[in-house]
Formats: sequence, structure tokens, C-alpha cells
Amino acid sequence: MTSAREGGRLSPAALAAILILGAACGPMSRPPADLRIVNGKEPDSLDPILPTGQSDFRIISSLFEGLTRHNARTGEPEPGLARSWSVEGEGYVYRFALREDLRWSDGTPLVAADVVRSWRRALDPGNECRNAGMLHCIRGARDYNLGKLDDFSRVGIRAPSAGEVVVELERPTPWFLHICAFPSFGVVPTDLIERHGERWILQEDLRTSGAYTLDFWRINDRVRLSRNPFYWDDAGTRNGTADFLPVSNPGVALNLYETGLVDIVWDRNLVPGELVPVLRERDDFHVSDSLQVYFLRIRVTEAPFDDPLVRRALALAIDRERIVTRITRGGESIATHLVPPGIPGYVPPRGPVHDPEGARRLLARAGFPEGRSFPRIDYLMDSTRLNERIAIELQSMWKEILGIDTVLRRLEWKSYLREQKEQRYDVSRSSWVGDFPDPHNFLEPFLSDNGNNRTGWAHPAYDALLDRAMATLESGRRMELLRQAEDLLVRREVPVIPLFFYVAMERFDPERIRGITPNLMAVHPLRAIERVAPSPKPR
Repeated sequence: MTSAREGGRLSPAALAAILILGAACGPMSRPPADLRIVNGKEPDSLDPILPTGQSDFRIISSLFEGLTRHNARTGEPEPGLARSWSVEGEGYVYRFALREDLRWSDGTPLVAADVVRSWRRALDPGNECRNAGMLHCIRGARDYNLGKLDDFSRVGIRAPSAGEVVVELERPTPWFLHICAFPSFGVVPTDLIERHGERWILQEDLRTSGAYTLDFWRINDRVRLSRNPFYWDDAGTRNGTADFLPVSNPGVALNLYETGLVDIVWDRNLVPGELVPVLRERDDFHVSDSLQVYFLRIRVTEAPFDDPLVRRALALAIDRERIVTRITRGGESIATHLVPPGIPGYVPPRGPVHDPEGARRLLARAGFPEGRSFPRIDYLMDSTRLNERIAIELQSMWKEILGIDTVLRRLEWKSYLREQKEQRYDVSRSSWVGDFPDPHNFLEPFLSDNGNNRTGWAHPAYDALLDRAMATLESGRRMELLRQAEDLLVRREVPVIPLFFYVAMERFDPERIRGITPNLMAVHPLRAIERVAPSPKPR
């Protein structure tokens, strides 16, 4: 185990940990929180429609709730702001009955019109919600989101009364209740947003709809959440306050946990790969399967990456087994397809496997024998230790097998997201966490008009296959259409290269912390977590 001291002095990681916690002990300090959580990177935003990362959504889902919420044990959707619903017209219409006497965190009434206004905001093309495509299953929502329809009254979302929301779908959508629980579609105070603009989340009069309120957000320090006494399930909320610490360095996270200064470490990237075999022997280290995939995006809009032969050559040159045995070391399984295993009824296609000779032949056919005249690859990544080690391994493989040079470009999270969104890269490291257990969730982001695509790849046949799958009610046929779409994506066209399927990794002492249950969705609502024993003395 790494020591906090090196040669009688504090190690850099321990010093950084002290500085982070020290920031919370200044003149503005408050009593310690009930739970202290290492949450990964600094939040990009706490506005539900803007982020795409897990670390942001863990906080957002505690502040803003949707019509449904995730069950703490299974990750499946359960009643949230809506106490019940009925499904009519063979799956085309959902009628939600809101809970009686729903309140915002300031005690004012929360009504059905607030739900409609929140979803309209998510669909507004001017707001650029990256997950708005999840709502395209609603009648008229896609055209409204793409700017083809100006009249929102023609979108299938309405509030017939203060206590009822009715949603009409374009076609039956088996995972629609999962969408209702997704953090981007939590209910927000739209009047406050109109009044304060993009800084609405930091206002003193902020109203929330979830189990918590935002006490404060101090950059490079912590986000403090406090219990919302007007939350409909306040009696079921297991803690009063929680601190989310922005930590991106695995060594810092390790020292914070080992010295008893934090209770939970969430992020897989914060577990040093070389320590995973040792940590797996401990009772406070938890590994479980999850719907998460690590993959590469390729920008296909310029030569030579516009050629599928080149993209397939890059994929064939990658030895995924080398990555999971040398670097990740957490029991991850290699991925030749994008959709993770474990989804009932779905048999994924097999994409490119490690084949050095095949990779060389394809690159030669593309006009670059032995890599001659091939431009250097601009490889974009967010700078974490795990990502950097994987990138170095890829750089070595592409040089060794294909004769191609790769320049690694490391950026902090917000800059990385901006560069990827603007498609200023050749190859970019990426990941996707399942929002619901269906192949569609992993394939939809690569539709031509989806905001999460970020590759420049557009293929009418792919779009048509997903459209036909959405219109198909028979499960077996629907899964076959999705399989054909994934085959086109990962084997024939290859704008993405899957590398491995994540396992979820968490650190917490089950004798002190309760309410965290492994599930495929890797969802652990803050409201269900409680401390049942005091923190130990620093080790």
C-alpha cells in the first residue's frame, strides 16, 4: 500500500490531499458533512441539460428529480415526482399522476406545468442539450429539437391539470420510464432560469425538486448538498449533508481514503491500476459488472480517416488483451462491439479483433504501405493516469504494427469536451455509460443528427436500421435490426473502436457505510446512503 510519507516527508499525493481538505477549513468552513465523497473531476455544470459525465450527474440527480427516479438497489425506474402512471393506446400514451402536495425546496407548489416547461427547455434547439435525442421518441419532439417545428403545442407533452402530465409517443418505447429518470430531464425552476440566465444554478434563491438543495459550490474545493425538507420522500432520505470533492489524481484519492478523510471513492479512474490486484483482496473495495464501454472515436470528415480501410486497420492493430492485463487489471473484458454484455435477448456482432498482418494489408490497400506518407495521428484525451497509460500503449501498437506516429494531446475535462464537440482531433478516447439496459442506448448516439455523435460520421443505412428497430414491436426482430446496425458501426464502417467493458469500482467500508448496492446501471442515489458508524482514526 502506498505510504503517505516518503523519506520522512509528506508525499506529493498526501500534500495535495491536505491542501484540498484544508480549503474547507478556512473562515468560510462549516461543520463536517455526514458523507464525504471523492467524485472525480470538477463538475462541468450542475445545469441538468449541459453535462454528459457521471460525476456531474451524481450531483444533479440529487438536486432535480424527474417523473421517475432510480431504485437504489436495482437501478430500475420507480415512482418519483409521479406517484403512478398508466400506459394507453398499446404503448403510445403515458399518463402520469403527480404526487399530491408536491413542493419545491422553498415550499412553493410544484405542478405539472413545471415538468412540461423543463422538458421544453431540454428540447429547445438553442440550449444544445446533448441528451435531447433521448426525448425524440415523443411525438413532434425531434422536429422541435432540430428547429423544424416552432410550435411546441404540437409536441406530445402536455399538462391537462396541475396534477397530471400526459406524454404521447411517436411509437412504443420500452425504456421510456428510464428516460423519465434520466438526470437531464429532472424538473428545474424555469422562471428562475429566465430571470438569472446561465448563472441560475448559483443563485441564493435556487429551488430544487430533488432530495437535496445546493448549499454551496466552491471551485477546486467541494460541492455541499443539504437535505431538502420539502422533498416528498424526506422521511426516506438517509443523510443530512454530503460533500462531493473534485479529485482527479488517483494518489490524492488514495490518501484521502486511507487517512479517513473521505468515506467513498466513486470514480474508476481514481483507482491506481497497479494497486487493483491488492485492493481486490480488501473488504472495502467493491467490483461489479456495469453497462459501460471504453472506446475510441475517429473523426471521419477528412482524409485519411474518411477511409473505412484506414479505420479498420487502426482497429485491427490494437491488442485489447494487452490493455486489460497490463493496464486496467480490474477484470475488465475486451470489447470488439459497443453494446455491453448482459442485455437480455441481444446477441452483439463481432467487430475487428487483433490481427497485425490484416491491419498492414488494409493500410497498404488504403495507399499507405508500412505507414509511409501517413500523417501523424492527433490523439485527444482527458488527462487521467489511466487514459494516459492506455494512450501510450496505443501509440506503441500503431507505431510498431503500422509505422504510424501518434501525438498525444492531454487536456483537462472541459477543454477535452470542447475539442471533441468541435471535432478538433483525429482519434479521441471516449466512454459511454448505459442510461437504460437496451442496445438502442449505445447505438442511438451515432445517428447522423445526434448531439453525442461527435465523429462527423453519418450513414443513411444506419439511421434507417435504428428507425426500423424503433418501429418494430416484436422483440426478436427488433434485436436483429439493432444487431445489423451495430455490425455496420463496429465492423464495416468503424467510426468507433471499442476497447473494453468497464467494471464498476467503489471504495467504502460496508461496516460504516450502508445503502450502496451493485447494479448494472451503476446507480447509487445519495438519498439511500447512510453512515452507520463513525469514521475511523487516520491510518
